[in-house]
Amino acid sequence: MDWNRLRRRRVTPTKATGAYVSLDELIRIQFRVGDFSFLPKQPVTSILAGRYCSRLRGRGMNFEELRRYQPGDDIRTLDWKVTARTRNPYVRTYTEEKDRAVLLLVDQRINMFFGTKRQFKSVTAAELAAIGAWRSLAVGDRVGAIVFNDSEIVEIAPQQSEQTVMAILGAVTRMNHELSATSAVQPNGPMLNRVLESVRKMATHDLLVIAISDFYGAEPATDRCITTLTSHNDMLALLTYDPSRQHPVNQSLTLSDGTRKVELDLSEKANRARLAADFQREVEERTRFLRKLSAPVFMIFNDRDVVDQVRKILGG
Repeated sequence: MDWNRLRRRRVTPTKATGAYVSLDELIRIQFRVGDFSFLPKQPVTSILAGRYCSRLRGRGMNFEELRRYQPGDDIRTLDWKVTARTRNPYVRTYTEEKDRAVLLLVDQRINMFFGTKRQFKSVTAAELAAIGAWRSLAVGDRVGAIVFNDSEIVEIAPQQSEQTVMAILGAVTRMNHELSATSAVQPNGPMLNRVLESVRKMATHDLLVIAISDFYGAEPATDRCITTLTSHNDMLALLTYDPSRQHPVNQSLTLSDGTRKVELDLSEKANRARLAADFQREVEERTRFLRKLSAPVFMIFNDRDVVDQVRKILGG
């Protein structure tokens, strides 16, 4: 398919349902993400400024060669072991990396197929993936992804090309449209750990991993996977949530996981308070753990424009 022609063609706006995303919508996001970055050196208004800035590796230095010391060389670049062995001063020279790899982890499981305002969590995750992909490409970074649902994992190796971005958005759109309230798919919590193991194999070192999920299925083994992953890579967590968990509505709701239905009576103030407290406890536990690893955590809600939320968080 000619992706360049697809991007250039005139798109007639359609009314979004909020339950599913369209490839056209994900393509148009590239024109709204020109004023912020996921890398360090953020404005003071950014959550990445301050304590997190020194943790994010950004573009590093690649070792180029070992050569004899010349007058004017910085003595801090001396290789003392080689100097001692040869009894002649040697320095190590480096070249700056021209790009870094960004790996998007995009959750499209059935637990993401939920929302009470504006759109579903699965749509929010798809838009976040588009933001990360287009912005990474715009600043010259390689971008790849692991897109997954309850039964399938699609791995796309990081490349600096528009074709790679379109492959990512295509995989996200396909899995997003496979979600259905009448689906026989069972929620697969352990899939999160399987995906993190795949990420660990792809992200050997110095990658920026952007995890986009509600982290359903997280357990102690998840924390161990993330600890191993962040020992050699950077990680940003984009936690997708519906506002009904933070501020429960004053009414009765019928909830279903596709196989069972339950009536949730939120007309009682005590029930709403317990639901909100459960949400707060879950967020605090996940945030506390990730911040211990110096991994910034962004809370992204369904009831607001996703690009505006990311721009505000990153100080754009």
